Amino acid sequence: MTGRALRITSRIVFILCGLICLFTAFPYAMLRGEDLPVQSEWIVFVVVLALLGILSLLIGVLPRSLIARIGKRERDDTQLFAVPLKTAGWFAAIAYLVALFAHFAPHTWNLNSQLMLAVCPLYLVKMTIDPSPLAIFFLLGPLNAGVFGSVGIALGYGRLAMGRRTSSRTS
Repeated sequence: MTGRALRITSRIVFILCGLICLFTAFPYAMLRGEDLPVQSEWIVFVVVLALLGILSLLIGVLPRSLIARIGKRERDDTQLFAVPLKTAGWFAAIAYLVALFAHFAPHTWNLNSQLMLAVCPLYLVKMTIDPSPLAIFFLLGPLNAGVFGSVGIALGYGRLAMGRRTSSRTS
C-alpha cells in the first residue's frame, strides 16, 4: 500500500474506532449502574471507553508532524501509521472472535459477567436481550472489534513512542 493510501486508511480506521468506543460507552453512562443486570463498577467502563475513544479520535485528526514527533519517527516514515494499523487489526480480529464466543458459549458454562463485560463491552446487550446470531455477526461483533481496535491503536502508538528509533523511509 502506498504511503498516502496507508495514511488515509489509517486515519479513517482510527476515527471509526474512536467513534465506536464513544458510542459503546453511551449505554453504560445512561444506565448509571442502576439497571445493569449484574452488580458492576460501571464508571470504570465509561471512563476507559471514553478515554480510548477520545485518544483514537485525536490520533485520527492530529497533524502527521505532531504524530511523528510523539512516535519518535520521521514525518514520512511508513511505520508511523503501519504499526498501529496492524496492531488495531489484530486486536479487532481477536475481539470479533471473543464476541462470537460470548454469544455461542453454552449457558451451562456460567461465564463471569464482570470478565465478559471487560473483554466484550457489548456483552451488556446479550445480558439484557438475547440478540439473534445475525445481529452478533453484523452489529455487536464489529462494534466489539472497533472498541478493541482502539486498544490496538493506543498500544501501537505506545510501542512506537517507547521503542527504539528506526527509519524505514519511503520515497
